[in-house]
Amino acid sequence: MPEDPLNQKPAAGQAKGVVDTIVRAERMTQIAFILPAAVLVGWLAGAGLDKWLHQHWIYLAGIILGCVAGFIEIFRLVLGPEKAANQAKSEKG
Repeated sequence: MPEDPLNQKPAAGQAKGVVDTIVRAERMTQIAFILPAAVLVGWLAGAGLDKWLHQHWIYLAGIILGCVAGFIEIFRLVLGPEKAANQAKSEKG
């Protein structure tokens, strides 16, 4: 009688591949979430300052600062593993 394919455990190599895929998907989700969240926070902070200071332009500065902060965080997230790999290579050699 053949075994149920749903109850089979993956081999060690397959399990590592699945985990790597999940980690990559999570990283892409972070990248897709960071920039809109940073812009939203900047816009809300600027709108709050607009109401508090009775101005009409501070929300634009908040949006721009949110964009800049979002891009900086995306660059850190993307370049982080590469920087860690380069440090590990320099420590070994």
